[in-house]
Amino acid sequence: MNRRAAIRIAGAIAGFAAIAVAAWLGGYRINTTPSYPLGLWRIEALDRPVAVGDLVFICPPLTPAFELAFVRGYIRRGLCPGRLSPLIKTVVASEGQSVEIGDHVSVEGRPLAHSKVHRVDAEGRALVPWRGGTVAPGYVFLHSNFAGSFDSRYFGPIPAAGLLGRAVPVLTFTP
Repeated sequence: MNRRAAIRIAGAIAGFAAIAVAAWLGGYRINTTPSYPLGLWRIEALDRPVAVGDLVFICPPLTPAFELAFVRGYIRRGLCPGRLSPLIKTVVASEGQSVEIGDHVSVEGRPLAHSKVHRVDAEGRALVPWRGGTVAPGYVFLHSNFAGSFDSRYFGPIPAAGLLGRAVPVLTFTP
């Protein structure tokens, strides 16, 4: 390889890296998980407290449930504490609301659509659902309509303090 070609390749790599860093700093993220459409998303700051119905990016807390989720491949590496990737989920219950877990999830006595509780994952490994109860102050209960989603059905409510912002699709597709 001649010097000119090496300089062009290095320049292209540096340019790509600069674009990736600028996108990251600008709040853009690529979703590669099936819980929500694949593609480019943006984190948009919330100018109010998080509410039921918000689609959000949130950092998972460092708990045994998320350590196991990483080992099993349910979540990936990222820039959240513990080097975990943020989750894209919908807030379906907030502080003070009652959540019941049975064969499906119910919030305040109303069944949640697409909330079947699985006892094993796609590889036959045991899944232990959250026991249910009242969402504590400062916490949110998260859900995804994707049948195989790892969400609050299994890890329970998580601290709203990990909220990064609203999840806004930019250029997405459903395979």
